[in-house]
Amino acid sequence: MPRPRRNAPEADAEPPPDPVDLLAPARRETLDRAIGVLAEYSPAPGALGDLPQVSVPAADILSACVACRDDDVLDCRMLLCLACVDYEDRFELVYILQSLAREQSLVIRTAVSYESPALPSVCGVWPAADWYEREAHDLFGVAFDGHPDLSPLLLYPEFDGYPGRKSYEFNEYREF
Repeated sequence: MPRPRRNAPEADAEPPPDPVDLLAPARRETLDRAIGVLAEYSPAPGALGDLPQVSVPAADILSACVACRDDDVLDCRMLLCLACVDYEDRFELVYILQSLAREQSLVIRTAVSYESPALPSVCGVWPAADWYEREAHDLFGVAFDGHPDLSPLLLYPEFDGYPGRKSYEFNEYREF
């Protein structure tokens, strides 16, 4: 007879380890350096899989990005990706940065309100942010203050709504 499944964890089970504790030593060093460099922005340490991650307030995202790029040790001279995640009560913007010289990555996260999502643009820090920010604007309605051209990248100019949002109503698709 099969054993019944339980939804609750075992009472004596150990809590899962902190993801920061699972980082490799070199990645932990990157996280510690980032925490030090970004200390004035009240960074919260974390890990995104096996990548070191810091969360900063939205008002400080531009300054934090500049600090990570300009720090001689972090040397985050490349933006690999900028992604927007819809949590229905807020958006989180995830910046994945790369140091080519050190062959290390760093993730910076920030949250913006769902009602009026806006952040400063980081196009002046990394020109590669241009299309990523336009995509987040098209699909989620996130405004990037100081962006040189937030014209539609994926949608046509008259498109109504933001199809990346979980609240966006999709019509039933029918094959003809």
